[in-house]
Amino acid sequence: MARIFITGSADGLGRLAARTLLGDGHEVIVHARNAGRLAAVEDLVDQGVSAVVGDLADPDQTRAVAGQVDALGPVDAVIHNAGVYRGDQIMPVNVVAPYLLTALISRPRRLVYITSGMHESGRADLTGVDWSGRRAGSYSDSKLFVATLAAAVARLWPEVSSNAVDPGWVPTRMGGPGAPDDLRLGHLTQEWLATSTDPEARTSGGYWFHQRRRAPHPAVHDRAFQDRLLDALAGHTGTALT
Repeated sequence: MARIFITGSADGLGRLAARTLLGDGHEVIVHARNAGRLAAVEDLVDQGVSAVVGDLADPDQTRAVAGQVDALGPVDAVIHNAGVYRGDQIMPVNVVAPYLLTALISRPRRLVYITSGMHESGRADLTGVDWSGRRAGSYSDSKLFVATLAAAVARLWPEVSSNAVDPGWVPTRMGGPGAPDDLRLGHLTQEWLATSTDPEARTSGGYWFHQRRRAPHPAVHDRAFQDRLLDALAGHTGTALT
C-alpha cells in the first residue's frame, strides 16, 4: 500500500481521490487551506487520514506545508490537485505552489499534476507573468505552465514518474453543476497514476485524460521552454529544483 499526499483535498476531486484511496487501503495525507477548513475532512481524519494545513497562495505557508508533510514521514506519491479558476491567486496556487512543494518535499516515487484541457489555449510566454498574485493571471496559461512543470520533472528526475492529468470538466464546485464529464473519471486517473502497478501507470512524462495519453500543447515538451519556466520559478521563490 502507498502513502499519498493530496493538495486541495478538503473538497472536490481532491477529497474524492482521498476517500477512494483510503477505501482501497492506502495511507493518505489530506490538505486544507486553513484550520477552519479541517472540519470538511474530519470524517476522513476519524478514519485514520493525516492532515496538513496551509494556504498555498502564500509561499511561506506552502513551505510550511512541505515541512508538515516531511515530518509525517516519506510519501510514495504526491497529487498536486489544488487549483483556482479565477482571481489573483491563480499563479501562486496553480503554479508556484506545486513547484515549491516539488522542490521541498522529500522526493517521492510518483508525482501527479492536475492540469486542464484549457492549457491548449495557454501562451508559452513568460514575459510579464506575475507569480506573486498581485495581478490576476490567466487560468489557461497556469495550466500550460503546470503541465510543462510535470514534463520538466520527468526529464530531470528519471527515477520519478511525473505526469500531468486533465480531469475533464466535471461537476465540482469549480466545474459547476452542469459540467458534462464523468465525476468518477475525474479523479480515477490521478489515483491510478499514484498507486497502480500497471506498467502504463509507471511511465513518466505523459499528459493523460481518463487513463489515455494525449498530445499536449507543443510547449509542454519544449526543453528550452521548460528551462525558462524553471528558471523563472526559481528566481521568484529563491528555491531551485535540483
